[in-house]
Amino acid sequence: MNRFLVENCFGIEGLNIAWYGVIICAGMALGIALAWFRAKKMGVNPDFVFDFCLLTLPLAVIGARLYFVAFRWELYAADPVRILFINEGGLAIYGGVIGGILAALIFSRWKKISFWVISDIAVPSLILGQAIGRWGNFVNQEAFGEVITEKSLQFFPYGVYIEQCGEWHQATFFYESMWCFLVFAALLLLASREKTPGVLLSAYFVLYGLERAVVEGFRTDSLMIGPLRVSQLLSGAVVFAGIVLWVLLKKGVIKTGPVFGKYALADSDPGEKPPERQ
Repeated sequence: MNRFLVENCFGIEGLNIAWYGVIICAGMALGIALAWFRAKKMGVNPDFVFDFCLLTLPLAVIGARLYFVAFRWELYAADPVRILFINEGGLAIYGGVIGGILAALIFSRWKKISFWVISDIAVPSLILGQAIGRWGNFVNQEAFGEVITEKSLQFFPYGVYIEQCGEWHQATFFYESMWCFLVFAALLLLASREKTPGVLLSAYFVLYGLERAVVEGFRTDSLMIGPLRVSQLLSGAVVFAGIVLWVLLKKGVIKTGPVFGKYALADSDPGEKPPERQ
């Protein structure tokens, strides 16, 4: 499959529209639509979503790029300007998540809206975007696992044929996408039953961290620190943090705080928590 949807756009040589970019944008659009719907349901003015995205999207991209560069510095040491060329690839989801959390912390202080309410609105959209975005790896033939030599296992979705290698490899992008869809469903179910702000973030940490720790072990392109896989180490820390956060939130040690200011809907008290999270 051609990795470009459109080549030489507007007749300009090298100006291409990649399928990967289209898939990522589709995931973002669906995530924003979902966040808009959930914000309104929770008593938060949905305009919050668009304002938040103006800060979050740039910081997420920067975080994803810096995370990758930090662990692949040998690729950029001789020509650091190439760090800016994100069209060449090199974005890491954990860096994007870190950038998004930083954006949420800044936005919560700036606009006087609870960080935990922001996370409740954003986390289901985040995991949905991850589930959809992984299909960009299918088009680019990347983020695959170990080679499959057993003929009876050379089929999709267990495996995927990688043309540049001339071999079948484990379809780890598919494993992660399906797991992310399951996490997405679990978070929506939890949101309908759980009333403590911030619990969705802790559940995301645990469920996604477990998934990434497992699937990362199959991949052949992991970022490494010596013999250790960076994402597996971080996933273990994320799972632990999620468990601790869940306990602290449920015991009331962490105060979730109210929604303030212009993002409270007109029919709700701006000094109170959103209706769904009381």
